[in-house]
Amino acid sequence: MSWFRALKVTTRSGLTVERKRLEPLIALRGAAGLAIVLAVSLTLFGPAVAAGSAFGAYQAAIATFQRSWRPRPELALASGASLGISTFLGYLTGSHLFFFLPLLALWTYLAGLAWAAGPTIGIMASSNVAMMLVTITLPTTIAEAAGHAAMMAFGGLVQATLVILFPVRRWGAHRDALADALAAEADYARRLRHDAVAAFDPEPLMLARNAAALTPRQARTRPAQLHGARGLAERIRPVLASLADPAVGVPEEGVERDRVRELLAAAGAILDAAARAIRHGSPVKIPPGAIATFRSPDTGAILSGPPQRAASRLGSLLKDVLETAGGVRPTGAEDPEPPSPTGPKDRGSAPDPAAQSPQGLESGHPPQGGENAQPLKGLESAQGLDAPARPLRRPSIFQLLPVAARAIRREARPGSPILRHANRVAAVAVAGYLIGDVLPFGHGYWAPMSAVMVMRPDFSQTYSRAVARFGGTLVGVTAATAILQLAHPGTYLSAVLAVVCAGLMYLLMRTGQLAAQGCVAMYVVFLLGMGGQEWSQTVPERVVLTLVGGVLAMLSYALYPAWETPRLRTRLADWLEALGEYAAAVVAHYASPAGKSCPDVREALLKARDAHIAWEQAAARAKTEPVRHRGLSNAAADEAAHALHHIGRVVMLMEAHLPERGATPVPAADALADALRTATRDGAQAIRERRIPRWTPVREALDAWDGEGVPDRVVRRGAALFLETLEELSDALDTDVPPMTRESTEQR
Repeated sequence: MSWFRALKVTTRSGLTVERKRLEPLIALRGAAGLAIVLAVSLTLFGPAVAAGSAFGAYQAAIATFQRSWRPRPELALASGASLGISTFLGYLTGSHLFFFLPLLALWTYLAGLAWAAGPTIGIMASSNVAMMLVTITLPTTIAEAAGHAAMMAFGGLVQATLVILFPVRRWGAHRDALADALAAEADYARRLRHDAVAAFDPEPLMLARNAAALTPRQARTRPAQLHGARGLAERIRPVLASLADPAVGVPEEGVERDRVRELLAAAGAILDAAARAIRHGSPVKIPPGAIATFRSPDTGAILSGPPQRAASRLGSLLKDVLETAGGVRPTGAEDPEPPSPTGPKDRGSAPDPAAQSPQGLESGHPPQGGENAQPLKGLESAQGLDAPARPLRRPSIFQLLPVAARAIRREARPGSPILRHANRVAAVAVAGYLIGDVLPFGHGYWAPMSAVMVMRPDFSQTYSRAVARFGGTLVGVTAATAILQLAHPGTYLSAVLAVVCAGLMYLLMRTGQLAAQGCVAMYVVFLLGMGGQEWSQTVPERVVLTLVGGVLAMLSYALYPAWETPRLRTRLADWLEALGEYAAAVVAHYASPAGKSCPDVREALLKARDAHIAWEQAAARAKTEPVRHRGLSNAAADEAAHALHHIGRVVMLMEAHLPERGATPVPAADALADALRTATRDGAQAIRERRIPRWTPVREALDAWDGEGVPDRVVRRGAALFLETLEELSDALDTDVPPMTRESTEQR
């Protein structure tokens, strides 16, 4: 992408106002906390201290808005306290440039490194540095500086107290995450009707997993609707893929395919109904046609073998989803009984033993456990997924500190994007402060403050935020100036206007940077006006110095970038290696059936998902960067990602049919697992070194498959599909010959 096009894309992104779900009650709570702090400060200490303490309460409220599963009051406390400490130390050195510049460089450098601990910590650290540049100008004595620091910490305490006393949608974020996961499964089921090998985005499931991490106290008070549904959503995904995929399911056309499409459509309707019920905490309401589809006895007559068993398992899982989501209330129907995949039957009747064993799914051997075994029990737990009764443990703030320290230590290495960001933001802050100090405007801190606020570790966010900040500043300053000129508000009216602007910022902050920055500009103008500074002393210089800060931020990234494009091969190799470990873990369990407990499979799956998301983020950033592809073009990257998507789908199909404990082992699967692990590791290294990967170990393992033991067709066929997709990956990376030329040559 050229620089002109990259600037055009980032400018459009920065100036875009998106339609997002607003949260007025949370915005009102943040504004109320700010109003309380302002009222107390004005009454006890006067306008100057009130202005400083308001910044503490303002920033503490923003800290509670960051994406967190139930806002942590500790974040508000930490934000207010850190801003108070920064302000006090900054005031002590602010009058001595020789001492203040090293402190500013150190503070911004640490704020840049804080991004290694996550975006929430990074945003808090950057905002604290930016606001410190403003607040150190407010006190006039050391005692006043200490008072300002104490009131900033008090602002954080007030916001934390309000979060505890007035929780808004106490479990709302958890409900939304779980509902989004089920809705994603519903959308996946509908797409499988038309594309039997459709890709699935694992991000909703990953967010649901993060939301499921609870403290012991939260686990005791969690609503019943949030128990177990995430694990069911995890189990449903491979069953849907297994039912739809022609490799292990029904033919691509015919009566069986039509029946599968009906089941997938009904599954989508049921999952959507469960998602709505969980999101709003209401009973489940589903169309009666969806239930009738699963109750129809035609399923058992039309489908047989693996598709029939997949349909049976899908119906059982959907029944569990409905029971978890709440009481079933079919629209226009009297009977609330959850769906059964093979038609109505007596609740006391014995389960169908043919649906019990994944090993019997393809090998033709009888299922393990006898006729009285629980239906689908082994199938549903064979993947090592988290049991619904055991929620994930959510670490406390103090437990996260060593984790954050290790993350920062990992990124403090040459070539790290986070380290380059820390170096960049520290240099820009110092340069901006010196430039602002030299210019004849006064209030030179606007330039470094603007730069620190907009700078991010990646190109697109930095440039889009710089444009949005300048545009928002123009809009906000113009509006605030008009109000000041027309109304001439005094101290208390200016405080009220500042609170209103802060509330609007809290309300609109997720709709885009333009709206948020406009509200911030108005907030600061009114707040400083409350402290006695006329608008003419701040507005013109704010506009000019904001432009200076934005230009410095953009120039710094152009001169000292951390491009994602050159690292695409590394991200792709990491994803391939993670998928190889996942495949090896799955295949190994066919050689040594472990039954219910397969933690190695689950761990490998989670690592593969992390690598997948890392690739998606890197590829999205690379597409907006004004650099050449450097060895991996956009077309090659898309084709390689498509191949890896199919690799993950093949492994998921094999995982869906893991054998129960005690099933007949498949010894040849052990050698195949080793071959998969070795080949993908070597292939990943080849990708990093810009070589075309070869898959000789996997091919040799398949050729050596002599039928010893039980020739399980699921793992054998899955391994063959795995090899085919690996070859597709090699073809995608072989860019010496254009694909069209290669295809025409092969046809001739």
